[in-house]
Formats: sequence, structure tokens, C-alpha cells
Amino acid sequence: MTDRFPHYIEFRHVYKTFDYPVLVDANFHIDPGETVAIIGRSGVGKSVSLGHIMGFLKPDKGRVIVSHTDITDFTEAELRKIRRKVTMVFQNGALFDSLTVGENILFSLELREDYDEQNKEDVVDGLLRMVELADYRDAFPTDLSVGHKRAVAIARALAAQPECILYDEPTTMVDPIMSSHLSQLMLRLKHQLKLTSVVVTHDLELMREVADRVVVLYQGEVIYFGPVKDIDSSTHPHLREFMAMDRVELG
Repeated sequence: MTDRFPHYIEFRHVYKTFDYPVLVDANFHIDPGETVAIIGRSGVGKSVSLGHIMGFLKPDKGRVIVSHTDITDFTEAELRKIRRKVTMVFQNGALFDSLTVGENILFSLELREDYDEQNKEDVVDGLLRMVELADYRDAFPTDLSVGHKRAVAIARALAAQPECILYDEPTTMVDPIMSSHLSQLMLRLKHQLKLTSVVVTHDLELMREVADRVVVLYQGEVIYFGPVKDIDSSTHPHLREFMAMDRVELG
């Protein structure tokens, strides 16, 4: 940590425009060990925010801090070092269909010179137990449900021993039982491994279960940034409408 960058992740007056403004003067931060959810309707800049954290995108204006470091002007080589600390679980799982579940996780360990082959096999077994998929080691991704693919993707991400994990819509297209399983897994990782986490989601139930604080985006602007417990008392009309629509859908 540095005095200049006390937060693990921070957006400072970030702007990003494609065909229209996607992020407009976005300001928020995430502290080490904290889970922050980014919510809002489709197209408001949630996944674009994750792209900036990973360095896949660069802001038009503003600064992006990751791992207590200003990465805004980093080269691809410098970003690779950051991506060893920060990993992302993509919505589609991004698994290799030609590899078994075990081999997919092993793939993340291939560059680890501090592990011998037996260590690597033990780590794969341990990670599969952690995500409660030990019986699926020899299965192929095409044999798995969407939820199980996400759990395998989380295990593969953890194999790199990251400091921070980004989740892109982890419970989308997942049945309620698997959704609950994934949220409990995310909570375990937070408490057991002290991982810093960012969760992009439409799922307000997941937000309430796993997040400490929440960023609400509307038309590219941060209209709420604060504790999850205080979100219902926000007076912002668009946020109140968003929360009310969710209650209607749940009802």
C-alpha cells in the first residue's frame, strides 16, 4: 500500500465513451479484503468497469488504480504483472472444451515453477473440493451445467493464487439452488482467503448476501456508492425505481 493509493482499486473521475458515454466521472474504491458489487441495468457500464480494472480498456479521462498502483498508462507487459494478482471469472466460464475439468484447472498451474507435478495434482484436488466439485474432475465442460462451469472457472482462477477476483454476472442463467451455492462459495473465499472481490450483477439477492458496499451505475454515472445496508434508504429516484422493479420481479 502507498499513501498516494491507499485503496486496492480506485476509479478517479473515469470517463469512457464508445458510441455514447458509458462511464461519466465515475468515482469509487475497493479496499483490501472487501467485496463491492457493481449493479445497474444493462448497458450502464458494469462490464466496462471490469474491463478497466483488468486493463483491457483504458479510460478516455481519469485514473484507474489497481493493486495500489496507477495502471492507467501501463504497457501490456506491465499489465501482465497486475493480472497475476487480479483475475476474472467470465460470464461464459471461458473454459477449454477439449480439456477435462481437472486439466482446465491444471492449465493455470503450468507456469508455477514452485510446484512439482504432485503438488499441482494436489492443488487441483483441493480446489475442486473447495468448490464442491471433486466428483467432476474427469468430466468435460460440455457435460456441466452453467452453474457448475462457473464454479470450475472460479477454481481455475484461484489456482493462480490471486489477491483479487472479479466476477462478471456469476448467477446469470443459473437456477436458484446453484445460485445459492455460488453465493456461499464466494462468501467462503472472502472469509477464508481474505480475497478482495468485485461482483458485477443484476442479482440484488446476491448483492445483499456477499457485498460490503455497492456501486450503482445509471447512464454511466455513479448514483450511489456506499454500504449495502443503506441502499434502501437512498432517495435517488432512479435507484428507488430500480429497487422497486426488483421487488416486483421477486414477488
